[in-house]
Amino acid sequence: MAKENYNPLANAQAQFDKVADYLELDSGLRALFREPMKEMHFSIPVKMDDGTTKVFKAFRIKHNDARGPAKGGIRFHPHETADTVRALSMWMTWKCAVVDIPLGGGKGGVVCDPHNLSKGEQERLCRGYIRQLYTQIGPNIDVPAPDVMTNAQHMLWMLDEYETIMGQHLPGVITGKPVGMGGSLGRTEATGFGVIYVLHELLRSENIPIESTTASIQGFGNVAEYAARKYVERGGKVVAISCWDQADSKSYTYKKASGCDIEQLAQIKDSFGSIDKAKAKELGYEQLPGDEWIKQDVDILIPAALENQITPAVFPNISKKVKIICEAANGPTTPDCDPLIQERGILLLPDFLSNAGGVTCSYFEQVQCNMNYFWEKDEVLEKLEKSMTKAFRAVYDLSREKKVYMRDAAYIIAINRVANAVKLRGWV
Repeated sequence: MAKENYNPLANAQAQFDKVADYLELDSGLRALFREPMKEMHFSIPVKMDDGTTKVFKAFRIKHNDARGPAKGGIRFHPHETADTVRALSMWMTWKCAVVDIPLGGGKGGVVCDPHNLSKGEQERLCRGYIRQLYTQIGPNIDVPAPDVMTNAQHMLWMLDEYETIMGQHLPGVITGKPVGMGGSLGRTEATGFGVIYVLHELLRSENIPIESTTASIQGFGNVAEYAARKYVERGGKVVAISCWDQADSKSYTYKKASGCDIEQLAQIKDSFGSIDKAKAKELGYEQLPGDEWIKQDVDILIPAALENQITPAVFPNISKKVKIICEAANGPTTPDCDPLIQERGILLLPDFLSNAGGVTCSYFEQVQCNMNYFWEKDEVLEKLEKSMTKAFRAVYDLSREKKVYMRDAAYIIAINRVANAVKLRGWV
């Protein structure tokens, strides 16, 4: 959708700089927070099924660990860049801080397209990633997790390789694992459910019944699917879902004015979140161009795909009916679009608050693994909703008290928490 080439690191730095000015941070803290503290760039040779060897470029970047071990996912994406991983690691620092869990920010990535890799090639790639990185990760150092186009199986291969090298069981080194192999119940739903926990709390705070609202969602991967499920469960109506079509190499918006049947659509999507176009048509879904999701006459827009999707170029397409933008993806709105959102009076739930349910539940998984004692699903989700609601309330109340944009309020809380940890440690 975005017509301009926005650099995600520049976006993350611009958002930080704005609040750093507001907080009057000193030059030492600014310099520390604007760049990652540690970067690892490496190559992974993988023996392919046809006998050839292919070399994949990979990253693991740690932004800040003043509040605890670094935490963040590993992406598999053909267009992954170091700047994307740098930005995501920075957002992870703020994300962990805004929900007040004792972790720092990190992120990883491999430049690859798993659609074009066999299961065996993916396993060898995962094991190769750990062989290059095992000295730099650990339950008390840096804890990876799944992200875009990685899943529980990838994490288990990585865990197995790490434990084989280390010669001991250390399930807390990686989260997002399969249940029964150190994974936490509720982790699959956590990010998407967390999005709706904060959205519902915002609606309550604004005296808007969720049953009266409609939404349009970009994306139908794990986060978007479970956000849609929870939103509908609580009474909302999803009228449009946009997702990438692997066969056509372009996106489509699937619309049903009477409301999308989320369970029905989940049954006809693949593991990467692509909906079967032919089956959707048979089920009566109108099929529109992928960017039509943002033009729908709904109350709520939920971007749950990739970064840089809401820009000044596309902002005029947003219906005047839209009251809330709930950022489920990382960095879906560019900094130069924030003033336009504020000017129109749209309420914005910032990404590193809205989608913090994933890292919060990953933290729960890490705790359970380290204790070797696992909680029931209801307990996990109860703890998750309590944590997300508490974080939202702090951001919302500060936003009203200081009369600042909710993104800025979230940054103020997060940056202050990390800055205090850095100062107490004597780093600046």
